[in-house]
Amino acid sequence: MLEKLRTGEPLTSKEKAIHEQGLVSVLKELHDDLDRAVFDAYGWSDLGDILVGLPGATTPYPEKSEAQAEAEEELLKRLVDLNHQRAAEEAQGHVRWLRPEYQAPNETQQGIELVDDADAPAIAAANPAKKATFPKEMHEQIRVVLDQLQTGPMELETLAANFKRKPVKGVTAVLSALEVLGKAKQDGAVWRV
Repeated sequence: MLEKLRTGEPLTSKEKAIHEQGLVSVLKELHDDLDRAVFDAYGWSDLGDILVGLPGATTPYPEKSEAQAEAEEELLKRLVDLNHQRAAEEAQGHVRWLRPEYQAPNETQQGIELVDDADAPAIAAANPAKKATFPKEMHEQIRVVLDQLQTGPMELETLAANFKRKPVKGVTAVLSALEVLGKAKQDGAVWRV
């Protein structure tokens, strides 16, 4: 029923009765509000503006627009990037407990951070709404790559994907230079400062 509302398909008389009895329009509104709140919490409202309320959220939908498909792909990329960042932090002993008294009652507070609204700007900064153009000048390229690595360890592909046209070759050259200068190092597939 929810997907039919999203696609704008006409409802049969039986579906109309289910719609009214089940308050499906209210449910749709609550789902959309929750989805927007989650996108906002991550600092990704640019994707929420594209994805919230569209068909295909709960069932496969073959008629997705190119913009919707690209936004879904970008969402997955951001989630994978964020997962890599959190895994790297946790490997270094930095855990972002939501409820430390419940999740880690025997842990000391060293290396434990309570998640709150103050994290939202950092998350948004680590996941900008629009991709930047990779600079032409080497000194600017070094600065932007170092800025990206400051947010956490990343793979080459992830770093390059943060820029328009995914300049893998240019980012590779900058990483090589930073490694020679001792400003970045590679651990397997991951680069870090």
